Amino acid sequence: MKIAVPKETAPGERRVALVPETVARLIGSGLEVVVEAGAGEAAWFGDDAYREAGATIASSRDELYSGADVVVRVRKPDEEDVAAMPEGIALIAFLEPLTDKDGIERLAQRGIAGFAMEAIPRITRAQSMDALSSQSTVGGYKAVLLAAERLPKFFPMLMTAAGTVAPAKVLVLGAGVAGLQAIATARRLGAVVSGFDIRPAVREQVESLGATFLDLGIVGEESEGGYARELNEDEQHRQQEELARRIPEFDVVITTALVPGRPAPKLIPATAVRAMRPGSVIVDLAAEAGGNSELTEPGEEVVRDGVLILGLLNLPSTMPSHSSQLYSKNVGALLDHLTKDGELTLDFDDEITAGACVTRREEVHA
Repeated sequence: MKIAVPKETAPGERRVALVPETVARLIGSGLEVVVEAGAGEAAWFGDDAYREAGATIASSRDELYSGADVVVRVRKPDEEDVAAMPEGIALIAFLEPLTDKDGIERLAQRGIAGFAMEAIPRITRAQSMDALSSQSTVGGYKAVLLAAERLPKFFPMLMTAAGTVAPAKVLVLGAGVAGLQAIATARRLGAVVSGFDIRPAVREQVESLGATFLDLGIVGEESEGGYARELNEDEQHRQQEELARRIPEFDVVITTALVPGRPAPKLIPATAVRAMRPGSVIVDLAAEAGGNSELTEPGEEVVRDGVLILGLLNLPSTMPSHSSQLYSKNVGALLDHLTKDGELTLDFDDEITAGACVTRREEVHA
């Protein structure tokens, strides 16, 4: 079975779907891997490293896809990429099945079996394939580094000859993977950290990291996939009011709240931003879905009422080496699941295979 690894074409994308370490393991299990020239350079994995791992380097897309059975990518392919892939091939990537209906239809029309990494079921035996979690870990970590660099204050408490400097106060909204990583990183940097989530079950996780759980009296439950269920209109209004009252206490607010396939919930109204101290920082990890802050501008850094709001996109791509390593392990685990004796074996009675597959010939599964 031949696996093709193309160079990512999305603007600003520096990750690569398979790193040499994973390539060597796959080849050792009897698979063939072909990597497009330069595919890993932006993540600091050169062509020579892939050759040493046993991969073939393809100088063109035609050579890359010739005889390929599976294409593995990070981001969804554009229209030109889809047209270049052989009909009936399998594709593994973040395919955005809930928001990119046209892209999913294109795959279905070419009979491509599309496996969306964000659709991997969140069950115990699929944990090694959970790319949403691995990439959220990177995003949560980088968000804190950005906040620490932009905040015009120290994060830790310092006792100096010139006096004592109070530690920064950080609030993390959302205690999923990204939020918990942000809490842990901010704590390591010495900040006083609080975490908030509408799911009462995560309170113990927040406190186990040394943070204070911010109790606003707004309680929700987890959805089937482990996400917080969306609040109704009245609950959202009460949540905004409570957050607007408490947010001015903090120097940094990091937001991570997302509902799959839906616009990000607005947690921070403009009134709350206006009440924050000048020089405060908001890092909005939900910017790609519109942002948790009412004043977030996706893809931009803006200052509103003296508060810096970072709506930067695709933070995992800013740390391409480790994010690629983590994603590569996720993809490798999925390939292990989908293959048997060196051949692609798709068992759609299996929960993982059926759950991750979003296109199959003329079918669409959203």
